[in-house]
Amino acid sequence: MKTILFQGDSITDVLRKRDDEIHAGMGYPLLVKGTLGFDHPNAYRFYNRGISGDRIVDLYARIKLHVINLKPDLVSILVGVNDAYHELLRYNGVDAGKFYKIYKMYVEEIREALPDVRFMILEPFLLEGAATEDTEEEPGRFAYFDKEVKLRALMARKVAEEENVPFVPLQEKFDEAAKLAPNDYWLYDGVHPTTAGHELIKREWLKCFYSLDF
Repeated sequence: MKTILFQGDSITDVLRKRDDEIHAGMGYPLLVKGTLGFDHPNAYRFYNRGISGDRIVDLYARIKLHVINLKPDLVSILVGVNDAYHELLRYNGVDAGKFYKIYKMYVEEIREALPDVRFMILEPFLLEGAATEDTEEEPGRFAYFDKEVKLRALMARKVAEEENVPFVPLQEKFDEAAKLAPNDYWLYDGVHPTTAGHELIKREWLKCFYSLDF
């Protein structure tokens, strides 16, 4: 049985139970688990270790406990929005250059400890919505989010390319989806996916997964 580990922030966490070792939460990890578990019974074990509010530095801080000790065969990573958002929230963001450095260290150190591990890096994304749109107090709020999240996405793609890791683009998919239904149909506040948004991520995740020969 191979082990698949999901790592990230609230978009991955989605109310997972901390006292249940393999609870997949209520988002795209659960949807992936349902599809793969049904199609390939008893072939995969799934762990979700996403934590709401996490930045790349937080993922790195718990690398031993929440990645290496679990000895996964595949690590799926989605992180980046909080690295930008926390700068607005409490001046505690992670700039794009540091985001790249820590992300690269994260992948390299996991690979050093687990030489046969595989990775999937998912692109951070956003749409204009309640959490990202301009306000009277912050008229440039969306421009900031749009620029900074895309910078983190660029750095995530750079790590994937340099480390020869599959990259799952998501921003373009959400932009396309937003032409079919309002933004909040997919991301209820511009950041956090609805059920339909998680289904979109799941489908793109599986496209990448099925190309891996895993």
